[in-house]
Amino acid sequence: MMKKGTAARCAAGILGGLLLVGVGSAAFAEFPDAEDTDGVDVKVDIAPTANGALSLTVANTETTLTESGTTASFRQFTGALPNVTVTDTRTDVPAGVAWYVVGQAGDFVGTAGQPNITPDHLGWAPAVVTANDGEVAPGDVVDTSLDSGQNAVGLAGQELLYLALDSADAKAVSGQWTANANLVLKTPVTVAPGSYTSLLTLSLFEDAY
Repeated sequence: MMKKGTAARCAAGILGGLLLVGVGSAAFAEFPDAEDTDGVDVKVDIAPTANGALSLTVANTETTLTESGTTASFRQFTGALPNVTVTDTRTDVPAGVAWYVVGQAGDFVGTAGQPNITPDHLGWAPAVVTANDGEVAPGDVVDTSLDSGQNAVGLAGQELLYLALDSADAKAVSGQWTANANLVLKTPVTVAPGSYTSLLTLSLFEDAY
């Protein structure tokens, strides 16, 4: 709870500020009309950071799944994750660190108020596009909750897309690495028809090992 003295000080400060604005406005209003005007171009050159950066880019912000492989037990929709590229422009890469990219999906929300399809129904099969000798590796296949096995969890939590086991080694071989993934959505055959959208968030991390 605000003390009485504190409230009084705040009120005084506010009133003082209002009075100051009022006085200033009156003073400016008394200025005569300008006889002439001119301007100054304010320029600045901002150099890139000396050590570069580790960054993530995605080739496209949208992808569409189409029905393929549907059976009497489930409906299936497949597509592809756009290329996901990690670029390392650093001149000095810290020792003993590794970078990795993870993905996590949100609910598929219907545009006409259909019940949501939870993200555990979406799975992926990651692949590294950039040729390498093991400096960078893809994550495991993540199956949907309608499949079986220990990886049948879908993309409800953060799942590994790909990683560099050693950031410095990966940088030495190539300053840019690209991966993507085959996507599969499996739903019950009773799923409500209509259009749905889910946000698949991709995040880049670098940690010590």
